[in-house]
Amino acid sequence: MTLRTEAVRELSAWAAPTPDQVAMRGAYLNYLAENDDAMWRRCVPGHLTASALVLDPAGRRVLLTLHPKVGRWLQTGGHCEPGDRTLASAALREATEESGIAGLELLDAPARLDRHRVRCQGKDAPDSEHLDVQYVALAPSGVDEAMSEESLDLRWWPVDALPPDVDGSVRALVARAVVLAG
Repeated sequence: MTLRTEAVRELSAWAAPTPDQVAMRGAYLNYLAENDDAMWRRCVPGHLTASALVLDPAGRRVLLTLHPKVGRWLQTGGHCEPGDRTLASAALREATEESGIAGLELLDAPARLDRHRVRCQGKDAPDSEHLDVQYVALAPSGVDEAMSEESLDLRWWPVDALPPDVDGSVRALVARAVVLAG
């Protein structure tokens, strides 16, 4: 089965938590139906991405990365790669690579969806739209994070004291993660 087929299956089965997330899921499924290469960065109008918010075992802190291109604190995540079998496996791979934490445990289903414009094709290329499928990953007890070359900084933040410049998408994901892990 292809990653695109698995994405359709996973999104179709997902119980979206709010009416706006139901609508966004429908838009993602339509996009997948209309674009054979919707899983890959080369799909310039936009493509699906997978991310994971890393939550500590107590559910009180989240690990955020200071993204070098965006210059903001974000959850771990990125583009799908040919070896990814599912969106969940792509999110887990990205979270593990960017956090340096082995043994992350992904919650069973996406937490939420977020659509945003990003320049990921290069500085002279037009912006692309990321159709991000966001998950929650639980860190095992007693582990230390290790910053990768994909971050300017990597830091744990209390769920109720996020960096002041965190955007609404990250705040919404943190709120959803607290509910799901609760």
